Amino acid sequence: MKFALPFYFLKKGQKSIFWFSIFIAFIFLFLPFFLLEWFLKDYRLSFLFLITILFSILFAASFYRLFLKNSMPSTVNLPDLALLQAIIENDQEAIVINDRSGKIWAASSLYTQWFPTLGDPSEFAESPSEKALFEQALRQVWRNGISLFTWGRDTGDRYKISIQRAGIHNNYLIWRLIQDNTAKLSKNIQILIEGEISTSLAEAGIMTALLDAQGHILTASPILTFRQTGFPDGSIVGADFMSLFESDMNGQYFIKGAVENKSALRLVKVDLDRNNKTSDSLILMMDEISGALRNSKDILDVICSMLSILPYSLAITGQDGRLLFMNRAMVQTVSMSRQSVLYPSDWVVQEDKAAVADAVHRYGAGQPLSGEISVRLASKPEETIVLMLTGTRHLGGIAVVISLRESGAENQIKQQMAQATRMQAVGQLAGGVAHDFNNILTAIIGYCDVMRMRHVPGDSDYDDIQQIRHNSNRAAALTRQLLAFSRQQTMRPQILQLPDVISEISNLLKRLLGEKILLTVKHGRNLGLVRADPGQLEQVIVNLAVNARDAMMNSREQRHLTIQTQPISVEDVHKNTNHSIPDGEYTALIISDTGSGIPPEILSKIFEPFFTTKEVGKGTGLGLATVYGIVRQSGGFIFADSEMGVGTQFTIYLPVYEGVAPQKQIEVSVEKSALLWGSGKILLVEDEETVRNVAGFGLKRQGYDVLTAENGEEALSLLKDNSKIDLLISDVVMPGMDGPTLGSEARKLRPDLPVLFISGYAEEQLRRSISLEHVAFLPKPFSIQDLAIAVGKVLNAKE
Repeated sequence: MKFALPFYFLKKGQKSIFWFSIFIAFIFLFLPFFLLEWFLKDYRLSFLFLITILFSILFAASFYRLFLKNSMPSTVNLPDLALLQAIIENDQEAIVINDRSGKIWAASSLYTQWFPTLGDPSEFAESPSEKALFEQALRQVWRNGISLFTWGRDTGDRYKISIQRAGIHNNYLIWRLIQDNTAKLSKNIQILIEGEISTSLAEAGIMTALLDAQGHILTASPILTFRQTGFPDGSIVGADFMSLFESDMNGQYFIKGAVENKSALRLVKVDLDRNNKTSDSLILMMDEISGALRNSKDILDVICSMLSILPYSLAITGQDGRLLFMNRAMVQTVSMSRQSVLYPSDWVVQEDKAAVADAVHRYGAGQPLSGEISVRLASKPEETIVLMLTGTRHLGGIAVVISLRESGAENQIKQQMAQATRMQAVGQLAGGVAHDFNNILTAIIGYCDVMRMRHVPGDSDYDDIQQIRHNSNRAAALTRQLLAFSRQQTMRPQILQLPDVISEISNLLKRLLGEKILLTVKHGRNLGLVRADPGQLEQVIVNLAVNARDAMMNSREQRHLTIQTQPISVEDVHKNTNHSIPDGEYTALIISDTGSGIPPEILSKIFEPFFTTKEVGKGTGLGLATVYGIVRQSGGFIFADSEMGVGTQFTIYLPVYEGVAPQKQIEVSVEKSALLWGSGKILLVEDEETVRNVAGFGLKRQGYDVLTAENGEEALSLLKDNSKIDLLISDVVMPGMDGPTLGSEARKLRPDLPVLFISGYAEEQLRRSISLEHVAFLPKPFSIQDLAIAVGKVLNAKE
C-alpha cells in the first residue's frame, strides 16, 4: 500500500516518466544478461535475471524519491476545516484557500457570492495578458511567499488580490480579494465635476480637478479651464497639473498665464484611496480673496459642504485643536454626535487621549505634513483604528484634517487566528502532559493494589494506602479533564436526542442548584438526532449549570437558570451574525442564567485551561475547558455571550446526525468476578518499566502466565519462540516499533491472536491510526482489577 500510494498521486506526465524509467532499466540491465544467457546456453544466469528485476524496481523507486516525491500533495496535517471556515468569514474580504493542485479547501461566503461560477482563483484569467499576470503572481508567491497585484473583470469590477503561502509545509495558498471601488468613485466624481454641481461650486468660488496617479488631469471644472486657457470650450485634460501653476517666495500658488483674475489660490488634495498612493486625487481650489469667500467662515462652510458628501470618515479641527466639523460617516464610526465632543481626543479611550491631543497639536502648528496614529475608540475599545492627520496652511481657521480608517475585520480575523492557535497549542501541551501523567498514575494505582493485597482492613497501613489510591483517582480525573480539553479523551458516542440526556440528569441538576434557583427546561420541536457521548454531554450540562449557580449566588434578584433546545436550519445559520459556524443543520443547546455576567476583557479567556476567577481552592479552572474540549471533539461549536448585570448565555451547536438511528443492542452481562481470574499465556509489551512490572505482577496474581517485553522488537522475538501465547497486550506509543506496527507483524505470524492495546491517548484517535480488526482497548490509568477484567473479556470473546 505504501508503495502504491505515491504512484496514485502522480500526475499524468509523472506516470509516463515513471514507466519510462522502468523501461530504461529493463533495456540496460535485463536485456544484456538475457542475450548472454542465450548465447552461452548457460541457464544458471537466471539468478542474475531475478537480481536485474530487483535493480529495475529499486531504480524506479529511487527516481521517484529524487524527482517526483516533492510534487506529491501532502495528506497529513490537514486543517480543521470547520474552524478554518469560521475564521475566514468576514464582509470585507473574499478569502479562498487552495493547494498546489488547485483543490479548494475553504472559501468564504463573500467569495462564493462574488464568483458563483468560478472555482480555483487561478482560473480567473481569460486573456493571454491576464494568464501571464496570474502565472507571474503564482511564481512569485511560491518563490517569495507573498504576491500582490490588481485584476479587473469584464464587468468593470476591479480587485486587489493578495496571495500568501501558508501551512506547515507551505503547501497551501491563501487568496484575499478586496473590491477596488476607486475606479467607480473616480468615475462618479468625474461626472459630478462635469455636471451641474460644477456650476454651484463655481458660484462659491471653488474650482475642481480630478488627477490620476501621475498628476495628469482627468477632468477639470469649466471655470478652471477658462481661467487657464481663456476659452470657454478649451481643454486641459491630460496636462500635468502642477505645470499649470507658479508659486512665489511666500509659497502661494497662482494660475500660470491666467487671462483674468490672477490671484493666489488655496489648494486642498483628497486621495480617493488613502491606502493606495497611486490612486486618483480630487483637487479643490479657491481664491485667497474672493467676493464669495470674504472670511474664514465662508471657507469652512464650503469645505464642510464638500466633505459631507464623501464616503470617508472625516473631521476638521481649528488651530486651538477644537473640532470644527465631523461628517456623517465620522459620526457613525465614533458613535458620538458633533455636539457631544469638543476635541478629537474625546473619541478614544483614556490611554490614547494624550497621544491624540499631542498629534493634533503637532500637525496643526507645524509644516503641512501628514501622519497616522493607531488608537482605540471609546465606543469600541476592543478594536484598533487608524487616525490619519494632515496639517494645512492658508486655509482660514482650519489647521488639521483628520480621516479614519477602520481595521475591525482585519483585527477580528487576527484575534480569531490568535485564539485558535493559542487554544490548539495549549491543547497539545495539555494532551502530552496528561499522557505522560497517565503512565505515572498507572504505576501508582497498580502498586496501591499490590499493597492492598498484602493488607486487610484494620491494618495500620491500610487507611494510608486507601488515601494514596483515592488521591491517585482524583489525579486521574484531572488528566481526563485535560484530555477532554485537548480533544484526546476516550469517548463512547451514541445516536441520541438532547431532551433524553437532559431528562436523565434533571433530578441531579435540581439538587445541585438548590431551592433558591428556579430551573426551567424548554424543548423545541422537530429536533434532529446528534452523535455524542451521553456521559460527556451530561458533564457539559452539569459544568455549565454549576458555573451558573456560582454566578448567581450574590444576586439579590430572582435566580433563574434556563436550559433550552431548538433546531437550527441552514437559513438560521445564514441569519445568525453573532456566531460563525459552517453551513448545515444543527441542534442547539442553550444554557442561560441571570447572574452577574462575565466582563468583556476576560470573555475570550474563559475556555482556556486553569483560567478561573474564583478564589484559590474553589476552582481548578478546568470546568469550561473540559466543556470546550467535549463539544469540539463531538464535532460541535460553543459560544459565550454575556452582559454585565444581566447574565450569561452559552450556546452549543451540535451537527444533526444524517443517518438512521441504530437499534439498541441487548448486551449480555457477565459477572465481573468471573472475569477477574483466568489462565493462559500473555505477552505484555510496555516501555515504561514501572507499568510493565506492576501489570505483569497483577496478571500473575490473577492466574496468568506472563511474558514481558520492553519494546516491539523483543516482543516479536518472544512471539516467534512461543507458539502458545493466548493474548498480546501492548502499549501504543513506544520507541522504535510502536504498538500498531507490532500488532500487524504479530498477526502475520498468528492471524487469530487477540490484541489488547493500552494507552493514555483517546481510543477514537488511536483507532483511526490502527488498521487492525478485532482489537480491544484499555485506557490508562487502570487498576489491576480493570486490567484483569479487560483481559477476561478478550479471552472470553475468543472462546
